[in-house]
This record gives sequence, C-alpha cells and structure tokens, in this order.
Amino acid sequence: MRRRRRKTRMEDRGSRLTRAPLRHPSSSILQPRLRPAIVSASEGAGAATADVATPSATSLATLLSRHILRDGEVVILLLKPSPFFIAITSLRFVALVALLVTAVFLFDLNDRFHLNTVAVIEAGIFIAAGRLMFAVLQWMARLYVLTDMRVLRISGVFNVQIFDCPLRKVARTRVLQSTRDRLLGVGSIEIIPTDEDQPEFVWQTIAKPRTVHEQLVATINKAKQGGCL
Repeated sequence: MRRRRRKTRMEDRGSRLTRAPLRHPSSSILQPRLRPAIVSASEGAGAATADVATPSATSLATLLSRHILRDGEVVILLLKPSPFFIAITSLRFVALVALLVTAVFLFDLNDRFHLNTVAVIEAGIFIAAGRLMFAVLQWMARLYVLTDMRVLRISGVFNVQIFDCPLRKVARTRVLQSTRDRLLGVGSIEIIPTDEDQPEFVWQTIAKPRTVHEQLVATINKAKQGGCL
C-alpha cells in the first residue's frame, strides 16, 4: 500500500511539472531591460544612416549659414575669395624672406657667422611654405554672404569673426581694383555702413567684382525701398 501511495504521489508531481510552462528564471527580469536598449540602438543606426545620406550638410558654408541666418532670411549670394587670395596675401612675406636669404649670400653672412648654406636655403623655403599654408587656411575659413537683410563677412582661422551690416544701414559700396587685380581678373568690394561706430569691412579678392557689385547694389536698393523685410 505504501509503495502504491508513493507511485501515485510521483505521478501527480510529474503531471504538475508537465502542465506548468517552462520559463527561464531570469527571462522576466531581462526582457524589460533589453527592450529599451534595442530601441535606442535602432534609433542610433537610423541617425547614422541619416548622416551618411546627407554629406553635403557638413560643408562649411551650410554649417555657418545655419548658425548665423535668422528666421526667414534668404541667402542671395554665397561667395569665397578667388584662389589668387592665397598668393596675393602672402606675396609680400615670401618676397621679404627671399630678399633676406639673398642678402645672406650677397654680404657673405654665411661665412662670417659660419652658417651652412643649405640650411639657410632650407630655412627660407620652410618659412615661406609656412606662410603659404597659413594663407590657405585663411582662404578656407573666409566666406562672403549676401542675404535679403544683411551683408556679412566670415573669417578667422583660430577664432571665427563675423562682420555684418543690415542692408538698410549700408551708406555706400565701392570696387577696389589695382592694376595687379585687373590682370588677374579679381577685385575687392568695400562696404561702408552709415553708423560711424560700426567698422568698415571688405570682400577681398573676388572674381568678377563688377558683376558681384552690381548685384550687391541692387539688393541694397531693394531693401531700402522696402522690397525686403
């Protein structure tokens, strides 16, 4: 009788175990913690694909325009200086370095001070190349913007400087073009505000300066007549 009772108890326990669903002891704890992680990972992947899909949004012009433009402001012109800007801005410095190196050999300073001839030439080339590289950085960081409300100049290698003037407060503009600029087909536009406390600024070394100046003057006149809000 005792053996039969033990068998029936074992059978009842077996039936209970088969009826109960099998669950991992930690599944109920891990599930709510894993779901947010999966969602955030998918969102991150979507953001990454969005960044890859729009590489043009990382350009200097777009980034700066997004930071400086006001609501409803429309960009009319977005210019960079001509590549001749690099040569023109560094021409004097490079010429001065060349004169100093030439003077060392003309006055025999290398023999007097026991200077190595090759070292002097290499030092002159290194200094001139450094000035040219800095001019390249200046060219890359410089941007001229004309909107329906303002005229701006963005410049600066280490610290970004923004000069802007409302179109209605522009007193006059003029084209500055030397003989060298005419030979290269470039020029500069000086912008003079009506407010004496506000400094003047120049759009320097622009290709086709006459055409750009005509469009600038037309936009200023339209703004002063009330065509641009």
